Amino acid sequence: MDFLLTLTHAYPPNVLIGLALILLVSGLMSGLSGFGFSAIGALCLWLLPPKLGVPLLMSLSTANQLMSLRQLKADLKPWKEWWPDGPTPYLLGGVIGVPVGLSILHGLPTGVLMLVFGGFLVAYAAYSILKPDRVHVEVKETPLISAFVGMIGGVIGGFTAFPGAAVVVWSGLRRLPKRESRSIVQPYILGLQLISLALLAVQHPETFGKNFWALLIFTVPVVLPGTLMGVNLYRRISDINFRKVTFLLLGISGLGLLAKAAAVPPLATMLGKMLGH
Repeated sequence: MDFLLTLTHAYPPNVLIGLALILLVSGLMSGLSGFGFSAIGALCLWLLPPKLGVPLLMSLSTANQLMSLRQLKADLKPWKEWWPDGPTPYLLGGVIGVPVGLSILHGLPTGVLMLVFGGFLVAYAAYSILKPDRVHVEVKETPLISAFVGMIGGVIGGFTAFPGAAVVVWSGLRRLPKRESRSIVQPYILGLQLISLALLAVQHPETFGKNFWALLIFTVPVVLPGTLMGVNLYRRISDINFRKVTFLLLGISGLGLLAKAAAVPPLATMLGKMLGH
């Protein structure tokens, strides 16, 4: 088949095996937590250039979200409850943020931004896991604040394919139960990934070349079984364990972004000089 010829000519077997393993874990963890597919999948950017890897992660994240949303339909809010306490304000803000993030991906150096954001995620996850259960911050939500959080997620998602981070952090501050958290985070991620892909198709159609489609055909059958396994695990854990898994995944996501940042020139060159390499 043509896509197999394209793969074997463009990528050695060790690269394809590495991609498959990373994306299997990404699907599993995203099915479990409802987010973080692209953050863990950011490790793929050690093997693929960002302008190919990020759109691939967006597409696989979309497939991942469609699969898990179908499996968790009963946990989602009905459409009439999407405003003001559901995903709609976040989506409206995200629509504003996505074009900015895509501009960063295609026009500006992203290494420093990913370094700062990855460090923030690691620090916040460590704080959330280690702090005593009695420590709790009261946060009042309004549609305007939700839209602002969604806009930040849109910017981040545009250049990392990980729009859910800001919304997950906000849900953690509000200590939402796992059902309510997923009913906001997953429609938000799905909506923004679709918007991002549509904008890329219009603004940068060259992104979707033969290598992209060959990689997508190769990786989808790896991601979806992992997603189903993660969904089954989700049904078996409590709200407390769900929060712990969520914050642990945020930390792993932050490390993934730090790794991605370290691989982006000229930041990689600067870090290499600092470390004496």
